[in-house]
Amino acid sequence: MRPLPFLAAAAVVSTLAIGYPARAAEGDEKHVIKDSNGFALHQSDDAAKAEAAKKAKLKPTKTEAAVRFTVVDKDKGPMKGVVVSLTAPDGTKYFTDETDESGYAEVLVPVGQKYDLVYLSLAQRNIATNVTVTNEPNQSIRLTLRYKAPPAPPPLLVQAPPAMRFILLGVEFDTAKATLRPGASERLDYVVDFMTHKKSARLEISGHTDNVGNKKANKILSEKRAQTCREYLIKKGIEASRIVTAGYGDERPIATNDTDAGRQQNRRIEATEL
Repeated sequence: MRPLPFLAAAAVVSTLAIGYPARAAEGDEKHVIKDSNGFALHQSDDAAKAEAAKKAKLKPTKTEAAVRFTVVDKDKGPMKGVVVSLTAPDGTKYFTDETDESGYAEVLVPVGQKYDLVYLSLAQRNIATNVTVTNEPNQSIRLTLRYKAPPAPPPLLVQAPPAMRFILLGVEFDTAKATLRPGASERLDYVVDFMTHKKSARLEISGHTDNVGNKKANKILSEKRAQTCREYLIKKGIEASRIVTAGYGDERPIATNDTDAGRQQNRRIEATEL
């Protein structure tokens, strides 16, 4: 898969030492560089070690490695509130807590596996890069992720309050109904992961239609479809108080309603972090 356009991995100290992943014991943290994605892992400097020691809470063991992340924006500095997900070959997922004010978060993962790494977001998920954790005991792996904002959503063709909105592609309904079609659960489960592990997040789920048919009926239908998505998230364990819904009908088009393709784009569900 292509790397996410808004997440790139980088070395803390240097990007010159390219090779196989280095292994490190607790107190001897290293960084590694990984091929085409530019994922870096190599020896940290004394300042980085001191900072990691101050923040570290999780201790590696014989069977679990401590992976420690610092997430930074090149313009804004450390990024607070970011969750990083690592997925094992068997599909098991491991999540950090939200990064703190210094951009730091950590997680324990079983040794001897290669993990796909993503920045947890409401955006469509692609593998950003991967990291190999060897079989060696007591590994402490420190990585720095350079944050880049996700692509802006399609502009609305009408005036509306600016917000970072995400179209939930694949969340579709039976014609003129609020019944989810097969396949919608996969995309909604991304939102479940996001809400489960980013505990500070609150969402607006909004429904949108094209301009075909009765305007009032379209608005009611768009609200019902948003409520269906909310109910799905609640059944998956997300607190009801963290999700609000809105039905905008055809009030906020992102494309022309003069073509089939444009109308298809306008029939959508969006998620907006409040």
